[in-house]
Amino acid sequence: MERNYSEKWQEYEKNFDHAVAEEIVRDVAYYRTLLSNIVMIGAPDEEWVLVDTSLRRYHNRILHACEERYGTKPPKAIILTHGHFDHAGSAKKLADHWQVPVYVHENEMEYVTGQKAYPPGDPTVGGGLISLLSAAFPTKPEHLENIVKPLPSDGSIPFLEDWRYIKTPGHTLGHISLYRDSDQILIAGDAVSTEKPESSWSVLFPFQHIYGPPAYFTEDWMSAEQSLKKIAELNPETIIAGHGIPMHGETMQKELKELAANFIERAIPKHKRH
Repeated sequence: MERNYSEKWQEYEKNFDHAVAEEIVRDVAYYRTLLSNIVMIGAPDEEWVLVDTSLRRYHNRILHACEERYGTKPPKAIILTHGHFDHAGSAKKLADHWQVPVYVHENEMEYVTGQKAYPPGDPTVGGGLISLLSAAFPTKPEHLENIVKPLPSDGSIPFLEDWRYIKTPGHTLGHISLYRDSDQILIAGDAVSTEKPESSWSVLFPFQHIYGPPAYFTEDWMSAEQSLKKIAELNPETIIAGHGIPMHGETMQKELKELAANFIERAIPKHKRH
């Protein structure tokens, strides 16, 4: 008899030898999960912070990737770019395991404390299989009460003196990106993508290009456009997006500026529910 889904998943969960972070610079690394990226800020011999936590049931793989880089040393905190299921899914289990706080922008607090659900995914935006499946994606609020705190209002990030957060709403109301001026590294969350996030082919064959935020979950396109323009004005040297392989250099900067200048034509779907 064919094994049921639960048994298959348990076997999959045990096999995470490939869950290893890839270093971008000495103190920044990322791990590419099934749907989204997590980012580790901090050199292996220093204190560190985790940015985003991917899907639920991914916590063991994330732990493995983090322990490969930092040993058993826990992070000082978890920072969420926003609260969607593919960015905050493992936040509670990881925070409980490490006994560390979680931080989000104050405008995301309702979505991560059980008070408010996100709008459902919009399969009418087109672009690929992931868009078609998006209506079934989880939108219920996370329950991070007692462990989640709002980020400071001045743009600073706890435990990350060299970094600041930038308000990049549009994909969600309280979406943020993280930026370091010294080397122009941008951790973009879903404000921008480096693969076509609506397409399952991009997950399997991640050709690098600059795209807008995942269309099926983007709530406010006018704000998303302004956020993209804000990012382009920074002229980042490296972008680590929530979806796709990190990009850097002149080609990325050129594509980013072109998208910012032509956002309505290139990023906003012609057909959408709202």
